Amino acid sequence: MATWNSRGLRGSTLEDLINRTTEQYREKGLALIQKVPTPITPINIDKESRHITLAYFEKKSTVDYIGAVQGIPVCFDAKECATETFPLANVHEHQAEFMEDFERQGGIAFFLIYYTGRNEFYYLRYCDLRVFRERAQEGGRKSFKITELNPRYFLKANRGFFVPFLDGIQMDLEDRD
Repeated sequence: MATWNSRGLRGSTLEDLINRTTEQYREKGLALIQKVPTPITPINIDKESRHITLAYFEKKSTVDYIGAVQGIPVCFDAKECATETFPLANVHEHQAEFMEDFERQGGIAFFLIYYTGRNEFYYLRYCDLRVFRERAQEGGRKSFKITELNPRYFLKANRGFFVPFLDGIQMDLEDRD
């Protein structure tokens, strides 16, 4: 059973930027995306501040965000990477299985990776992640390098959106046709 210590999770810049972007998309009527809360059971609560200081995860979480974009179901997970090599261990088996099932149902599943050292966002299509995972399962690299990624899917800041992932979805849809 995994435990959680609140001092280690004080808020993610990536999560804040995505939350602001999803709010902008909602206000403009472009998408309705919701952050999926991670179910926890508190163990210790600071009586003065009423903050949870220790808890355990009730069950494995699937993805960070889920919703719809112009009638298309979408789900995605946000990951940060400090180096130019992304370890596949950062994607849990239950997440990959959920995304696989989600796409089988006609939805779009992807990862938003924030390369912190480069200050760049990347839209990783689930089908591309699957290729890297299959390579690892066949005895290959257990990670992928930034140089292996399709440069087209690096998200460019535009129209005032913090993380313009709708641009990634648009490219993804075009590439599926």
